[in-house]
Amino acid sequence: MSERKVRVRFAPSPTGALHIGGVRTALYNYLFAKQHGGDMILRIEDTDSQRFVPGAEAYIVEALEWLGIKFDEGVGYGGSFAPYRQSERKEIYRKYVDQLLDNGKAYIAFDTPEELEAKRKEVANFQYDAATRGSMRNSLTMPAAEVEALIAQGHPYVVRIKIEPGEEVVVDDLIRGKVTINSSVLDDKVLYKSADNLPTYHLANIVDDHLMEVSHVIRGEEWLPSAPLHVLLYRAFGWEDTMPRFAHLPLLLKPEGNGKLSKRDGDRLGFPVFPLEWHDPKTGETSSGYRETGYLPEAVINFLALLGWNPGTDEEIFSMDELIRLFSLERCSKSGARFDYEKGKWFNHKYLQKKSDEELARMFAPELAAHSVTGVDAGKLAKIIGLVKERISFVKELWEQTSFFFIAPESYNPKDVKKRWKPETPAILEELIALLEGIGDFGSAAVEAVVIPYIEQKGYHMGNVMNAFRLAVVGECRGPHMFDITEIIGKEETVRRLRTAIENIKPEND
Repeated sequence: MSERKVRVRFAPSPTGALHIGGVRTALYNYLFAKQHGGDMILRIEDTDSQRFVPGAEAYIVEALEWLGIKFDEGVGYGGSFAPYRQSERKEIYRKYVDQLLDNGKAYIAFDTPEELEAKRKEVANFQYDAATRGSMRNSLTMPAAEVEALIAQGHPYVVRIKIEPGEEVVVDDLIRGKVTINSSVLDDKVLYKSADNLPTYHLANIVDDHLMEVSHVIRGEEWLPSAPLHVLLYRAFGWEDTMPRFAHLPLLLKPEGNGKLSKRDGDRLGFPVFPLEWHDPKTGETSSGYRETGYLPEAVINFLALLGWNPGTDEEIFSMDELIRLFSLERCSKSGARFDYEKGKWFNHKYLQKKSDEELARMFAPELAAHSVTGVDAGKLAKIIGLVKERISFVKELWEQTSFFFIAPESYNPKDVKKRWKPETPAILEELIALLEGIGDFGSAAVEAVVIPYIEQKGYHMGNVMNAFRLAVVGECRGPHMFDITEIIGKEETVRRLRTAIENIKPEND
C-alpha cells in the first residue's frame, strides 16, 4: 500500500479569541504539512451552539493570515471535502450515529440532568459506564417499543458510545510514545444530543478526520485524555487502517512555570496572549493583541516555534522557510514550555534590526503623524532611525528615542541639570555658539574635528561641556552621537537650542 499523503487540520472552536497556544498548534501543523509536501485544512468546530461567539471565526482567520499560516482548503478557502463548518454537516454525522447504533457500538440514553446529578450524589465518583449503565434509563435497559415511543414523542435524549471494559487501548503518540489505557477507566461519552441535533466534539472530529483523509492529528496536550476514546471510535467504525497518527504537544506554561498559561497571566504581567486585539461582544472587554502591541508576525512565529520544539543547535533566528525545513515532531518536548514573554520582545528586537532604515521609516510614519510631525524628508527620517534603532524592541518606541530631532526641548531633565549645568556653563556655551557659527561644513565628522580640539585647548572638562551641550539640544543626557544629532537638525537649530537653554536653565543652587 502506498504511503498516505500528509494531511493535517487545525480545528478551532469559535468561542472567543484564538489563544496564543492555539496559534502554536496551528503553526506546528503548518510546518509539518509543508515539510512533507502535504495539505493543511481549516475546519471550524462549532457544534457547541451554547458557546458560539459572533466574530470569533473571522478573528481566527484574520489572525492566522497575519501570521503567514496559510491553508490549502477549509472554511474560506474551499476544497473537495466541503462543508468545513461542523454546524453545516448535521446530516453527515446523523448517518454515522445511526451506524454505531445499528452495530451495537452505541446506545440511546434518556437520563435527565436531574437524574444524573442524583446518581452522582448517590454513587461516589460516579461515571456512566459498563458498571452503572444497567441501572440507568437507556436503550440497553428499556424495551425497544418504549424507546421508540419516547423518541416519537420528542423526549430529549443523547447517544452514548458503548465501551467494553477490560480492554487495553494503545495510543501510539509521535511525541509521547505508546500510551496505554485500560478501557475500564473510560466512561460512555456522549456522542450526540437530540436537543440541537448535533454531535459532540468526540464524534464529529473522528468522522471529519476520516472523511477529510487526515493523516496526522497534531493538537494540544489537553486532548490526550480523549485520545483512547478516539481510538475506540475508529475501531467501532472499522476504520483502523485509516486512523491518523497522533501527536500531543506540550502545554504553554505561565512565565513562572507553574500551571497553564492564561489570559489572566497576560493581564497580570502586561503581555498579550492573543495574536490580535480582541473585543469581546459579550462583556465589552478589550484584550491586547501581538499585532497591535507592535510585534512583527515573523518574530511571533519564530518565538512560538521554539516554545516546545528545538532545532538541536544554539541557533535561534529562523525564517518560516527555515522552520519548515528543520521542524520535526521528534524534537518536540514532552514537558511544558515556560512562556518567556521577555524573550518574545527580544525576538521582535532582532527582527526589527533586520529591517532597512527606509522600511522602518515607513512603519514609523503613522506614529509621527499622531504627534503632529509632518513633512519630514524620507531620507532624513531613515538616517535618524539608523542612529537609534538598536535601542528599540517596538516601532512605537522610536518616538521616545527620536522626538528631540523634530521638537526642541521645552523642559530639561532636573537630575541632568543638577549634575551637568555648572555656574560656568552658560559662558562656555556662548563660546561654543561662536565656534559653531564659524564652521562651514556642519557634517558630523567636520564639526567634531573642530569642537573636541577646542575644548581640549581651552582646558575645559570634556564630559561637563559635552553633556551640557547634549542637555541643551536634547533636553536630557541621552541619545546617539552628539555630532550626528547636530548634523541632522542643522547649524541654525543647534545654535537656537543652545541660546534657549542658556536663557531658560536656572539651576536650584543659582
